[in-house]
Amino acid sequence: MKTDRLNAYRIMWIMVLFDLPTETKKDRKNYTDFRKKMMKDGFTMFQFSAYLRHCASRENMEVHLKRIKNNLPPKGHVGILTVTDKQFGMMQIFYGGTEKERAPIPQQLELF
Repeated sequence: MKTDRLNAYRIMWIMVLFDLPTETKKDRKNYTDFRKKMMKDGFTMFQFSAYLRHCASRENMEVHLKRIKNNLPPKGHVGILTVTDKQFGMMQIFYGGTEKERAPIPQQLELF
């Protein structure tokens, strides 16, 4: 039996970037609902209006992409970016002009 080992090109990340209106009560509700549904689906806030989710495979990524698309609000702009774990690992993150050290990969995600 051949095992499909995890690798940095198969593991995926989804980044959702959005700019939604909040002028009316209905707009604020749509914004809140969209954000809550993403968080319920395992997304975490990276920056304001930028949320991330780790996906163990491309197939898993497709499931979460479909959920996002099914929950799109009626107004505003939403961008979805997908990258491999290898590409994500090359991101440089800075706080106040100082590069932040990357947190170690959780044990269950370590690559062999």
